[in-house]
Amino acid sequence: MATARRSPGVRVPRSCHDDTEGPIMKRTIPLIIAPALALTLAACGGDHDSGGGSMPGHSMSTSAAPSAGQQAGQHNEQDVMFAQMMIPHHQQALEMAQQAKTKATMPEVKKLAADIEKAQDPEIKQMTAWLKSWGASVPSPGMSGMDHGGMEGMMSEEDMGKLGKLSGMAYDKAFLEMMIKHHQGAVSMAKKEQASGQFPAAKAMAGSIITSQNAEIATMQGMLKKM
Repeated sequence: MATARRSPGVRVPRSCHDDTEGPIMKRTIPLIIAPALALTLAACGGDHDSGGGSMPGHSMSTSAAPSAGQQAGQHNEQDVMFAQMMIPHHQQALEMAQQAKTKATMPEVKKLAADIEKAQDPEIKQMTAWLKSWGASVPSPGMSGMDHGGMEGMMSEEDMGKLGKLSGMAYDKAFLEMMIKHHQGAVSMAKKEQASGQFPAAKAMAGSIITSQNAEIATMQGMLKKM
């Protein structure tokens, strides 16, 4: 059989299965994939750094959490005095409320005493934490029984002793009269904090005390009218 001869200058098309194409494709594919992979990794890395790819509620940013220095900053002498005076004031109210829970006759008085304890105990803990963060002295628990002189609404040791000796409706009446006076003193102290304080959380607590204790004053006054 005669051998086919190529004409000069004429190129014969390569077969799709020509072995010479394999190495070229093998070299080309990695060159295409590598830049694409690099771009993908860079994009993922960018999301991690910016925090944009984090799940809601799981941000790693710490900028929102105030530092100890920031907490100790935004306050003035009025804020310190408010906390240092309101802590023993609240402690005496708790002492009276805990006594009323067992000695009072009227269910309404017992419920009021429980509400006072529930509201004021957390406030004592919060104010204690503020004073510690400010490096200020914290009143000791026993200070509620001391003679506080001009502290508004505070009962003397003699007053507390007389209350403890009463029973029945006489106790209920005396408790309400004393607690009204006590609440009025707390409201007055809270108004001073709102007027002259600087620490936002302390001023907010003062506002809460004014609202809640004025409401309790009205409730106690209504109880007295029914006696």
